[in-house]
Amino acid sequence: MTCNLLLVDDHALIRAGVRALILDIPGYSVIGEASDGAQLLAQYSALQPDIVLLDLSMRHTGGLDALQQLKRFYPNCKVLILSMHTEPDLIMRALESGAHGYLLKDTTANELEHALLALRNNERYLSPAIAHTVINQALIRSQSPSAPVAHSHNLTARQLEILRLIVRGKSTREIAHGLGLSIKTVEAHRSQIMKRLQIFDVAGLVLFAVREQIISLDD
Repeated sequence: MTCNLLLVDDHALIRAGVRALILDIPGYSVIGEASDGAQLLAQYSALQPDIVLLDLSMRHTGGLDALQQLKRFYPNCKVLILSMHTEPDLIMRALESGAHGYLLKDTTANELEHALLALRNNERYLSPAIAHTVINQALIRSQSPSAPVAHSHNLTARQLEILRLIVRGKSTREIAHGLGLSIKTVEAHRSQIMKRLQIFDVAGLVLFAVREQIISLDD
């Protein structure tokens, strides 16, 4: 089954370039484009795409505002950020606002395909550079006097191992291959981790992992 995509960027040339990359990836189709937040909402309502590729720097409605508006009306929508911005705070805000993945615009076609596949499989995706930035920002936040005290996590050794891989941006398929487990087993562990921690987004998992010293910048 074809996965339908909506491209959102205020530069037509960028949209054309991304569309060209996607044409070479089997199983995906660009069914619409938008250049601002208002068009995004209208197009999403009309087309109901499977994944939205969203830029954060748009002239009229900022990408972050557009993301928040979209998630308000369509909380289950999948959004992959495609941006040139590497500011840690902006990345964290995008993830906390509901983005399922974050890629830089200098990404390769291969990495774009991996990211789309992850979202298609109800997973999250962070490019390695972004994953490191998110960990760094989480570490800074965890050292803040206002940071909440972490509670006992009661995770098994295997779940801790999988959590470390999740916050590093590894997909379920990559984790399964690396640990010699089935994809279904990893998915079950992922679900149990989130239920036990009551944390259901990557940014929250990273922040928790840093606070609990489960992962560090040296890992």
